[in-house]
Amino acid sequence: MENKDIAGLLHETADLMEVAGEDGFRIRSYRNAAAVIVSYPERVADIVCNPERKVTEISGIGKGLAAVLAEICQRGSFERRDEMLARYPASALELLKIQGLGPKSIALLYEHHGVKTVDDLERICREHKLRDLPRMGAKLEEKVLRGIEAYRKSAGRFLLSFGRRVADELVAEFLALPGIEEAEPAGSLRRGRETIGDLDILVTGPSAAGALAHIVQHPKTQEVLGQGSNKASVSFGLERLQVDVRALPPESFGAAMQYFTGSKEHNVALRTNAIKQGLTLNEYGLFTIDSNERVAGKNEVQIYNRLGYAWIPPELRENSGELEAAQAGTLPTLVELSDMRGDLHMHTTATDGRATLQEMAEAAAALGYSYIAITDHSKALAMSNGLDEHRVVAFAREVRELKRQGLPLRVFSGLECDILRDGSMDIAEDALAELDLVIGSVHSYFNLEPQEMTDRLLRALESPTLRVLGHGTGRMLLQRESYPFDFDRVAELAARRNIFLEINASPERLDLPSHLVHTAKRKGCQFTISTDAHRPSHFRNMRFGVVTARRGWLSASDVLNTLPLAEFEDRLRNRRSLVGNC
Repeated sequence: MENKDIAGLLHETADLMEVAGEDGFRIRSYRNAAAVIVSYPERVADIVCNPERKVTEISGIGKGLAAVLAEICQRGSFERRDEMLARYPASALELLKIQGLGPKSIALLYEHHGVKTVDDLERICREHKLRDLPRMGAKLEEKVLRGIEAYRKSAGRFLLSFGRRVADELVAEFLALPGIEEAEPAGSLRRGRETIGDLDILVTGPSAAGALAHIVQHPKTQEVLGQGSNKASVSFGLERLQVDVRALPPESFGAAMQYFTGSKEHNVALRTNAIKQGLTLNEYGLFTIDSNERVAGKNEVQIYNRLGYAWIPPELRENSGELEAAQAGTLPTLVELSDMRGDLHMHTTATDGRATLQEMAEAAAALGYSYIAITDHSKALAMSNGLDEHRVVAFAREVRELKRQGLPLRVFSGLECDILRDGSMDIAEDALAELDLVIGSVHSYFNLEPQEMTDRLLRALESPTLRVLGHGTGRMLLQRESYPFDFDRVAELAARRNIFLEINASPERLDLPSHLVHTAKRKGCQFTISTDAHRPSHFRNMRFGVVTARRGWLSASDVLNTLPLAEFEDRLRNRRSLVGNC
């Protein structure tokens, strides 16, 4: 069992205990243990099962929790969780995923109206019964109904990072089998969509059918949904992700990759153009209509070139102008992970990070980065021990001293400064001026009216020290929708004031979304791609930020932290003078 699975069971149990109004100390102990386990560098299950190790060696895990972990690893649950599920239906866990509701609200709904399911909750809202309960009202009813709609849209979907992890695991296993020459994921994962509904993997080689037998017999396969000579479909892992594996002859592999990558709209447009040229395109190849002669199919480049296009990167295949650009030879050269020279958003143990500045710097240097910016939280995030003005100035001084002492790479002093409700910055401007880089982010009051949120962001962009607008829509994938605001106005002002828009590479955010990245690029905006890392392992998420940037049609020249160190420093200094002249 993976760490995140164990952490999920502890979190669910804590949620149900909170619904039941049980002891707060026990609830906090489960939540704290879950936070430790999900980010622990080793598989906790391996430690539990190793007689030479003690799980209590992990900070925050005592004897009681050690017994719980042993039970989880033995049978996939534990006594306290079973008791809670006997008391409340499993569907109560679904209610906790509805934005606007917390455990206490769910307990109240259960007590007064017997609400057990999302359908029950929707009925209560539509009958206007929610507003009759204490501390609830008409606005909450509207918010919950929007939350239900968002939840249903996201149900059965998984984060891109999760899909990539499963795909990497299975592809490595397939390629290790005899007689398999190629194995590649297709579908929305290959296009880099922020969430996926299922996973398509295509394999080819003399014994490609061996991959079908492998996935059907895999120890993580929960259910075989279908099996034939060329395809097997299974429900995979505890999350029950549907995985479709297809075995293909080499002459059709490229055509199948194109077909199963999609998107549907892109493929329809491509097939329509093929027909106009007397050709027909399907998953087996590109054929002449009159003689059914195969003219391409082994690889995608052949197919696109034969139809008169440059090869189109999968991330762009959404029928949003990419076919026209490929025909005209004007496709952008998209940013690559190898273009990234630094990471400009991360946290340390000074606030809510899990590693020291030195440890973050060493980990970034090991990845080949030339520079990083340390951007801990400001004081508005009291739970994260955010920095006040005195600590901000002291930190800037510390980093200047570190520069003289020498580090494995250049460290810039920064801050992720909260944008307050009225749009002002959480830290005084004279203190912010001591820093090399200021990111402004919204972490509170997500439910403002669109005009008020727009005004809030526009005022923040007038700050003389602001360099980057962090995770600009506030969304949390599969958890929280973007807050509503006039993005065009915000992007236009950011472009005028030379303020960079962040593409936050955290898999739970991927914010800005790719369609807004594309919009902002057309308005003249520039960008950063950063991981919002809270520990060294989070640096690996840069790949997902780069994928999002590629989906937004960005080249390396659009991204600040692709610049070499000297140019990066010049750009920061030049921005200050440009902002001063606005």
